[in-house]
Amino acid sequence: MTNVVLASGNAGKLRELNLALNPLGFSLVSQTELGLPSPDETGLSFVENALIKAREASRASGLSAIADDSGLCVDCLNGAPGIYSARFGDGTDSGNLQALLQTLEQGAYPSPWRAHYHCTLVFVRTADDPDPLIAQGRWRGHIINSPQGEGGFGYDPIFYLPDLNCTAAELDRETKNRLSHRGIAAQHLSSLLQDL
Repeated sequence: MTNVVLASGNAGKLRELNLALNPLGFSLVSQTELGLPSPDETGLSFVENALIKAREASRASGLSAIADDSGLCVDCLNGAPGIYSARFGDGTDSGNLQALLQTLEQGAYPSPWRAHYHCTLVFVRTADDPDPLIAQGRWRGHIINSPQGEGGFGYDPIFYLPDLNCTAAELDRETKNRLSHRGIAAQHLSSLLQDL
């Protein structure tokens, strides 16, 4: 197994990405486990922020790195919360979710509130890798105003999937990993990594 640092301390992301990449011989260790700090995300896009995180994790650890920058983009909010999804409210899952619902309800935006999850995954061999691997995924749905389900994390309890008649938080882990924005991006990254 090849050790790769995941430039995140998010246990949900670590679990989902390990499932996708273990069959290729990659073992992910989180930056938290290595005691690495999180860099400031000063980019203006998911790609820029993922590159910042991957390069810093690789520099600090001496390992190859994978970074994920992902978030929820709501159409009527011009893509917000977007790159600020993890800190849209008070920085907790429930606080961010409530802040989004308040923004939508106070703005009197007509529902359904169309949205998509976006994920950018970046793999760098070294901190100065001039040719990083970049994989992206999108998962369309819409926002509902009453949370449903106990699974997942983040905005999953209000991210409704009309085709499945449930929220992302109501899906079993295997189904979510296959259909989600991160699952799509991880499949794409897996195919890129096979060509290394």
